[in-house]
Amino acid sequence: MDISQSILSGEQNVNDVERWCSVVVGAAMAAYGLSRRSAGGFFLAAAGGALVFRGATGNCPIYQALGLTTVEEEAETAPSHVSVEYGAGIAVEKSVTINATPEKLYAFWRNFENLPRFMSHLRSVRILDSKRSHWSTRGPAGSEVSWDAEIINEVPDELIGWRSLPGSDVDHAGSVHFTEAGDQGTQVRVILRYDPPGGATGATFAKLLGEDPAQQIEEDLRSLKELIEKPGERGNAQF
Repeated sequence: MDISQSILSGEQNVNDVERWCSVVVGAAMAAYGLSRRSAGGFFLAAAGGALVFRGATGNCPIYQALGLTTVEEEAETAPSHVSVEYGAGIAVEKSVTINATPEKLYAFWRNFENLPRFMSHLRSVRILDSKRSHWSTRGPAGSEVSWDAEIINEVPDELIGWRSLPGSDVDHAGSVHFTEAGDQGTQVRVILRYDPPGGATGATFAKLLGEDPAQQIEEDLRSLKELIEKPGERGNAQF
């Protein structure tokens, strides 16, 4: 089921507290935005309307794309590969179009030990078994951050979804999507939601030190494109 189908079917992935907050905050934003009678006010009103819709339907498209849910009752009974209880955190989404097939890009990414080849902040990724892996990365100010991750959602040649395991230095979940883009090749889209140490304050501090996850992902995807499309590299890319 894709995101639009999920919304239309009313599949709930937002708990009651989040729904109530979304409606209250969204309604206030919409009212204030409309009162401004400006382009900025219209944007604010639209964002408020989206929050009201999120609260009314109980469905968050970002959660759906990541395979997440904050509904504990459903999380206990839903298949583990499509839902996982998780906090709101901070969201990042970036994409790039690469001249290669979805099948080749999926195979390259699925071998997680390939990731440090284009993710500059990664020190290493060690595969533990068919679902779990250990990641080590460079953190702010030369520190090292590590975690164990597990695959929670996988569609061959289309999607890989993961989350960090309990005890990780940074709690996060994410997914990478491979979508055919005609003659241009494949769109590779990464969605990441994370809870940095210190929450939003910790994320701001990290940005000041040059460790901005959104910027890192954008640069990593450009590096992946260069690696895959560079003449003579395809034979070394372990497709």
